[in-house]
Amino acid sequence: MDKTVLITGAASGIGNACARLLLERGADVVGFDPQMEKMRETLGQHTNLQFISGDVSVENDCINAVATAIENFGKLDGLIHCGAAHSSARWDELDPEEMNKILAINVTGSFLIARAAAQQMKKQGKGSIVLTTSASVLFGVTGGNGQGGPAYVSSKGAVLALTRSLARGLGPDGIRVNAVSPGITDTPMVAGYTDEQKTAMQQRFPLGRFAKPEEIAEGAIYLISDKASFMTGENMHINGGSNFGG
Repeated sequence: MDKTVLITGAASGIGNACARLLLERGADVVGFDPQMEKMRETLGQHTNLQFISGDVSVENDCINAVATAIENFGKLDGLIHCGAAHSSARWDELDPEEMNKILAINVTGSFLIARAAAQQMKKQGKGSIVLTTSASVLFGVTGGNGQGGPAYVSSKGAVLALTRSLARGLGPDGIRVNAVSPGITDTPMVAGYTDEQKTAMQQRFPLGRFAKPEEIAEGAIYLISDKASFMTGENMHINGGSNFGG
């Protein structure tokens, strides 16, 4: 794949899977995550790979991440934004500080990294942005025992709305903006689930299991590819059929 792609959350989970698959396919990759050493450990050293440590809720960090792509590879074709913060606090446990922190990282962070990427893509006359929402938006998950609570679910609902707003605003500049909406995926984010809870949740899936990070990554990679060239403002559900589960 002859593209330069910036990936947030590249140290683990879906972002890490995106980076590994794109490197295998010959893309130039910039991994952006606060965990620099973990990115190095899990992705290794490649001539077509650069790392930058930072926080997506900090505007200058987002600008610097895009600048790293331009300085090293001369362009930015795609952004896959997987970086996020989780919150499992229930409505009666959630305090304003945690709510604001989750919104700052998941919503404002999505906007800041998308805007930084779009400013470069506009100069090029093309580009593709993929944000990450969640199947929890469909179900209104309540939190507790590691599940997403109202702060997390609200933030991911906002990301979906942001995707559609940006798609309409950036379309005239040749920039596509879509989202992936994963069901429960076997990543560190589900580490707090009990065995009983995992079993109960898997029963909601017609396929009877959680997703592998690579299965979600394939959807995101498709969305930044030229095969999705007429697709924008959409939300790709990858959830093993849990949409219509019990």
